[in-house]
Amino acid sequence: MLLFLNVIYVLIAIAMVALILMQRGAGAQAGSGFGAGASATVFGARGASNFLSKSTKWLAIAFFVISLFMAWNASRNAGGTAAPAQDLGLMSKVPTAPAPAPATGNNAVPTAPAAAPAPASSVPQAPAPAPAQSTQPAEQAPPAQPPKSATGG
Repeated sequence: MLLFLNVIYVLIAIAMVALILMQRGAGAQAGSGFGAGASATVFGARGASNFLSKSTKWLAIAFFVISLFMAWNASRNAGGTAAPAQDLGLMSKVPTAPAPAPATGNNAVPTAPAAAPAPASSVPQAPAPAPAQSTQPAEQAPPAQPPKSATGG
């Protein structure tokens, strides 16, 4: 039944594309309102637009209903079952990595060795570094400037 629905689904999609392409745009409707080209149509002045739009509407409804049914069917059938083995062609000759052995008991999670911390007295102490000696001479005060006179000179 799913194969039949897939064939119908594709045929509806093709029919929708054809019907949408056959419809006139919004700009073409203004010219046909004054009778331009109305005598050359099979359905008359208004019949073609009604037929095409109604057909497109019903095909779109059928398209969405089939889409929803196929999605529902796929999700219902895929519920937790393993997919059957498929023919992978050349990829079936590629060796797969072996699965890791399951962990059992306390070996499941590696732990650090349980050792008591060393007492503070047994840890050797490094001598504190000496303060750095400056190689620059001591700062000197800037030379005194003679006071400027009030006359600006």
